[in-house]
Amino acid sequence: MNVPSNLKYTKDHEWIKIEGDIATIGVTDFAQSELGDIVYVEVETVGDTMEKEEVFGTVEAVKTVSDLFLPLSGEIIEFNENLESEPEKVNTDAYGEGWMIKMKISNPDEIAELLDDAEYKALIEG
Repeated sequence: MNVPSNLKYTKDHEWIKIEGDIATIGVTDFAQSELGDIVYVEVETVGDTMEKEEVFGTVEAVKTVSDLFLPLSGEIIEFNENLESEPEKVNTDAYGEGWMIKMKISNPDEIAELLDDAEYKALIEG
């Protein structure tokens, strides 16, 4: 299971790459493997300022639909529009071309509450 050490994670199986006050967010390799073949990603919250743990979109797989929870408070500034035509990028490149949103972080103190790679590995390995 791929868990890059340069990222932060949530208990909801999202990864967060932080660059200054911008965070790129996607679902982890573990999450995409549990979901199966992803057929649709919906994010209609671009431009919205939201609180941590609010639902910012959904990911639809062949068998299920899952909510996507915002790991940090802030404004959603971009959606990866490539996922509209190629949602399978979430399966094939979860940490690269399968990213979902970019956001401007409004409360940097929340970053300390995220999991590091060792904590996330411990979570998924049970």
